[in-house]
Amino acid sequence: MVTPMEDNARDLVLELDWFAAVLDARLKQAFDPGPSGDPAPATPPPELGESASCYARFLVHYGFSTAERLVLLLALIPHVRPQLLDVLWSKNQTIGRGFTEFGGVQGAIHGGFLPTGETAAFLLAGDDLAARFALLAMFAGDHVFARHAILHLAPAPPGEPQLSGMLTLSREHVAWLTTAVEHKPTYSSDFPARLIATRLDWDHLVLPSSTLVQLEEIRHWVLHGQQLLHDWEMDAKLAPGFTALFHGPPGTGKTLSACLLGKHCGCDVYKIDLGMIVSKYIGETEKNLAKIFDLAEHRGWILFFDEADALFGKRTRVDDAHDRYANQEVSFLLQRIEEFNGVVILASNIKTNIDEAFLRRLHSVILFPMPKPAERLRIWQNGFSPKARLEEAADLVRIAEKYELAGGSIMNVIRHASLKALSRDSTRIRLDDLEEGIRRELHKMGRTV
Repeated sequence: MVTPMEDNARDLVLELDWFAAVLDARLKQAFDPGPSGDPAPATPPPELGESASCYARFLVHYGFSTAERLVLLLALIPHVRPQLLDVLWSKNQTIGRGFTEFGGVQGAIHGGFLPTGETAAFLLAGDDLAARFALLAMFAGDHVFARHAILHLAPAPPGEPQLSGMLTLSREHVAWLTTAVEHKPTYSSDFPARLIATRLDWDHLVLPSSTLVQLEEIRHWVLHGQQLLHDWEMDAKLAPGFTALFHGPPGTGKTLSACLLGKHCGCDVYKIDLGMIVSKYIGETEKNLAKIFDLAEHRGWILFFDEADALFGKRTRVDDAHDRYANQEVSFLLQRIEEFNGVVILASNIKTNIDEAFLRRLHSVILFPMPKPAERLRIWQNGFSPKARLEEAADLVRIAEKYELAGGSIMNVIRHASLKALSRDSTRIRLDDLEEGIRRELHKMGRTV
C-alpha cells in the first residue's frame, strides 16, 4: 500500500524535474539565447489534478498560478533537493564574483544555495521591470502566501532591496508537503505557546447549567462557524472568529473547559506564555503576538490566554511614552483579535480587570463561579481513585458543605491525601490527611479553617 509520504515523493519528483527544466531554459535565455534571440517555449507544469497526494491537493485547494507554483517550489527545494540550485553559485568571470541577478544567500550551516526574492525575480521576470514589480505582490500581506502563513520573504537588512530577503517556507508546510504529517509547532521564543490537552471528559466538569450553555455556544461556533460564514454568506456581516472571556476564581475549570472544547471539536489548544510575550521594550509585545496570530491563522486552533490581565488589562492614563505605547498595544490586540479567524479565549480571575474596550467586543463573557456544596460534593466523590477507600470518619457530605473550595483546590487535597496513603503502603484515605490538605489550600488563599 502506498503511503501519503510516498504519494508526495512521487509528485514532487515530477515537480522538481519541471522546475529543473524551467531553470535550465531561463539560464539559456539569459546567457545563451541562440541566434534568433527568442525565448525558449514555456515548459508546462505537471498535471496533478487527479493525484490524491497531500502536495497535489494543496495545489488544487489554493489554485496557484504557474508563477506561484514555481516560487513555492523554489522555497521548498533547499529542503528536498538542494543540489538543484547549485548552478546558481556560478561566478561571473568578468568580475570574479557571483551573478547579482541570481540573488541567494549562504546559510550559517547549510552549504547550499538559499534562494531570495531576487532568485524568484530572475526566474520569473528577468529584465522585465513590469514583471518584476508584479512579483512583489506575491510577497504582500494580502497574498495567500502571507494570509495563510505558507511562505514569506524575510525582511532585508535596513537600506537593502526588499527582494534581498530569503524565501522562507513555514516549517509546518515543509512537513505537510513532504512527509504528509502535520507539524506541531514547538515551544520557543518564536512561538511562545504550549499545546495543552486533557484526558478528562465533560462529565468531569462540574459547572452551573448557565455556564455549560455558554460553553456550548462556543462549541457550535467551532463546528459550524465556517458554514455560517461561507455557505450562509454571512462573512460580510460577521467577524471571522470568536472571542470569549472566562472569568472566575482560580481552580474553577477555565483551563479544563478550553481543553475540552478543543478535544470535542478536534482543535488544538495553545496556551500562550505571557511571560515571553510581554516585553518592556516598545513595540516588541506586538511583534511577539503577531508571530502567534500569523501562525495560528486558518489552522482551527483555540488560543488560550491565561491570566489575560497582563495583556488585556485596563488602559492607563497617558503620562509618558511607555504609557502611550502600552495603550497602543491594547489597540493592536483589539484589531488583531477582531481579524483572527479562530477562537480566542481570555481567562481572568476578575472580570473588572479587563479593559472595557475588549469587553464590548467579546462574543461571550462566561462566569466560572465557586462551586456550591452540591457541586463540591460531586467533585469530591468523582475525584478519588477507584482503588482508594475512605475511612468512615471522612464524611464527604460534611466536608463539601463546610469548606468552600474550588475544584482545583479539591483535587490538590485529594492528591495530598492519596500520596499520604501510598506512603503508608495503604489504600485507606484518612480524615486527618484530608483536613491537613484543606488547611494548606485555605492558607494559600489567605484563609483559615
